[in-house]
Amino acid sequence: MNCDGVIFDLDGTLWDSTGALTDIWALALANEPDIPRPPTREELGSVMGMTAPQLMKKLFPHLSPERGAELFGKLCLVEDAYLREHGGVLYEGMEETLAALAGRFPLAIVSNCGPEYIPAFFAAHGLEKYFADWECIGRTGRPKWDNIRLVAERLHLAHPVYVGDTHMDEEAAGKAGVPFIHAAYGFGQAEGAPAVTEPRGLLELLD
Repeated sequence: MNCDGVIFDLDGTLWDSTGALTDIWALALANEPDIPRPPTREELGSVMGMTAPQLMKKLFPHLSPERGAELFGKLCLVEDAYLREHGGVLYEGMEETLAALAGRFPLAIVSNCGPEYIPAFFAAHGLEKYFADWECIGRTGRPKWDNIRLVAERLHLAHPVYVGDTHMDEEAAGKAGVPFIHAAYGFGQAEGAPAVTEPRGLLELLD
């Protein structure tokens, strides 16, 4: 597959943060009277890639949008500090793959996350050196497809690809007019896209 840059999703594509997020949500939502229990790791995995309003509605349908936004803001404060210290789990071979790809193309991240989430990922795992740019809905207020376009424009990419693990990622790539590669080792499904079952598969697919 010919390309001149690779843009990545984060959760389910570069790392699995559900273990850390299970602890974070339990800490952040403790003693909240309208939260009977924090979400499980499986439940958190099912909302990866969603925007904050979408995931709060799915996890806590009894909450008003205003209350969901309030609790999500509290969660982000706990999350940013925790992830910077503890990180998540990088998929096997991820750093080696990023190092090899960064020697060939500009790399970037576009994710539906808050403004400190990607910096926390960088701080925890020391991977910022491989990426030329990043963007998220928390900084721009734009949907993922628009942020993919924005990053491609900033990096002057004529033929980027987007790598993600969910059908939502596939749809975003399609709306951005960018070819999609399915990270089939992640949390979700995709339809008809080229797929890799481990990060190293990108090296061959993008050869």
